[in-house]
Amino acid sequence: MIIFGAVLMLIGFILGVPILWSIGVIVLIIGIVLWIMGTMGHMVGGRRHYY
Repeated sequence: MIIFGAVLMLIGFILGVPILWSIGVIVLIIGIVLWIMGTMGHMVGGRRHYY
């Protein structure tokens, strides 16, 4: 999700499409939150680790 969010942000910035930029930021933040929760040992989506 982190990589997907970064790619969406990059495409939105290059093409000048603000909705892609916004969706990329949201997906990037969700990916970072899930990654942090997974590294802290909290179960994410029924899994012990989130990669």
